[in-house]
Amino acid sequence: MYKIATLGDKESISIFSSVGIDTFVSTDIEAAGEILIKISEEYGIIFITEYLGKELKHIIDKYRDAITPAIILIPSSKGSTGDALLQIRESVIKAVGTDISFDG
Repeated sequence: MYKIATLGDKESISIFSSVGIDTFVSTDIEAAGEILIKISEEYGIIFITEYLGKELKHIIDKYRDAITPAIILIPSSKGSTGDALLQIRESVIKAVGTDISFDG
């Protein structure tokens, strides 16, 4: 069974620890990148805040076609930038060959 982790600022990810998900707190881009690389070897699913995801896209892209880890963007406590929804849409298009969202 794969382990699950979250990476982001304390306010955004602390709730995940209450359900047994490992949390890695960082707001520093360079430190977060190092954490992401390290935990990608051990975790099957990594939730990362949209802000860090945008800044660490070059690292995340290296894992895009790998089976694990699945790196999933989540909104921060400050709200959503829309990047998480865009990532989901791109994944669905890749999986089924077309955009199946019905928002216009």
